[in-house]
Amino acid sequence: MSLFDTYKCISFSREGRILTITLNLPETLNAVNAELHTELARVFIDAADDPDSDVVVLTGAGRAFCAGGDADWMQSAIDRPAGFERTAIEAKRIIFSQLDLEKPLICRMNGHAMGLGASLALTCDVVIANDKAKIGDPHVSIGLVAGDGGAVLWPQMIGYLRAKEYLLTGDPIPAVEAARMGLINRAVPAEALDEEVYSLARRIAGGARKAIRWTKVATNIGLKQLAHSIMDTGVAYEINSNISRDHAEAVAAFREKRKALFSGD
Repeated sequence: MSLFDTYKCISFSREGRILTITLNLPETLNAVNAELHTELARVFIDAADDPDSDVVVLTGAGRAFCAGGDADWMQSAIDRPAGFERTAIEAKRIIFSQLDLEKPLICRMNGHAMGLGASLALTCDVVIANDKAKIGDPHVSIGLVAGDGGAVLWPQMIGYLRAKEYLLTGDPIPAVEAARMGLINRAVPAEALDEEVYSLARRIAGGARKAIRWTKVATNIGLKQLAHSIMDTGVAYEINSNISRDHAEAVAAFREKRKALFSGD
């Protein structure tokens, strides 16, 4: 049995030594529910152990890369906050398993990447996006702390001042602008996305495997040190914000298709 046969929310395909991992919940824009979150916490470990690949591409099915957290799942976390402890453990595993993956990881950002979707993209080694896509971390817009990656990743990509502007407002950034500021590598027309992603993947797969992998390992050391120093605190604050009145109001407003009225509690 393949390592990947048990996945329900993620699909897999291969081209030579390139493994493509696809978030496969297109009907919900690949929004992360409990099952997908659990699968994300192990998929990069399984990719690391896969003997038949040297480069990994991460993408989404349908018109979005990943829309962030699923509203029903967020409501269940509000109703049963004790279950959020497992989610917190998984959140750290997702980020660290991406950073620990020695194989180069390319994000094929086929559509919008929001919240956890943005963190998944930015923890990759290269991000190539559809130029009509947007990327953003709107945790604060739903009354949550951006603790599952945003606080670690964004300042390293675009600097603290600019990162805090976007993390504190939750504003999305068009892919072309994100590329200009250095948040992602480049934005290309949708019809050119596969060629851009897979030509790079093929080039890397044809290179000196040990040199490439160990260069990634060495380059990621500083980012991993930061993640280890920040993630526990960030996730703890996010757990606290999960039980806030503002978060409950934001989720209710989203489900009721109205504007949230925050009280500051």
